[in-house]
Amino acid sequence: MRGYHGIDIGGTKIELVAFADENARLREVHRERIATPGTDFAEFIGAMQGLIERADAALGLRAPVGIGLPGVIDSVTGRQLSSNVPALNGRLVVQSLQDALQRPLAVGNDCQCFALSEAQGGAADGVPTMFGAIIGTGAGGGYCVNGRLLRGSNGVAGEWGHWPLAAAQLEPYGLPLYDCPCGRRGCLERYVSGPGMSNLHRHFGGGDETPLSIVARAQSGSAIALQTLEVHLDLLGHALATLVLTLDPHAIVLGGGLSQLAHLYEKLPAAMSRHLFCGVRTPPVLPPAFGDAGGARGAALLARQQLND
Repeated sequence: MRGYHGIDIGGTKIELVAFADENARLREVHRERIATPGTDFAEFIGAMQGLIERADAALGLRAPVGIGLPGVIDSVTGRQLSSNVPALNGRLVVQSLQDALQRPLAVGNDCQCFALSEAQGGAADGVPTMFGAIIGTGAGGGYCVNGRLLRGSNGVAGEWGHWPLAAAQLEPYGLPLYDCPCGRRGCLERYVSGPGMSNLHRHFGGGDETPLSIVARAQSGSAIALQTLEVHLDLLGHALATLVLTLDPHAIVLGGGLSQLAHLYEKLPAAMSRHLFCGVRTPPVLPPAFGDAGGARGAALLARQQLND
């Protein structure tokens, strides 16, 4: 029997799922979730070792590991950047894990693992090309062709949240250039993510509300909330239209907290069309099949893809 461990690392929790590989289908055998050791790197490495040892025992073999890691890896130094786990920032995370685990290891970011999971057995299963667009605390994604994740030269393919918004999109709404944790200003995720929607609501004179609260206020007739949703939809539609012109995916699957907002599936195709020239059709915008549960599964699929390569 072959098997793979998939690990999804988040700011508050680490989830491991061990899978048996049965005729190219992954069957879950074991699942464990622990709190993320966020400030102590040695504790983080030790926690990962413990998770893997228990998963090996449950699966009955020493399995390769795929990891969905938040942030990006500097392609020159190998150090982790822009992670929401403080203990990992500036560290040689992959090298340290490889030394500790002593087995085949595949690492992608959490958004790429989400996309791969939805491309294989998920909402975009069997689709020639798909883009998985995470819209949650930030905005990121992954691009898959024939069920395979394409990561690019630096491993950052799909980082659409750090495209800059042009003045032509900001000026009509009087929006400022928000600083981004990546060190730049005006990145898309500062406007279209969950916190980005909250930023828009405050900018237009509303209170400090979550996206779900903003939607509820809009449904109750709040003019500020309605304006917030209209502007957010336009900015997000522009961003995804740019994705269509760049990658031309056959489907877009939404992930993250904002993927729960029903109006996005109804209204995004028209919002995208407004930013496309005549004759370009918008791809279907689909809800995720696995949601938050897809991260560990996608990490295991990444390990399988890398080993098969």
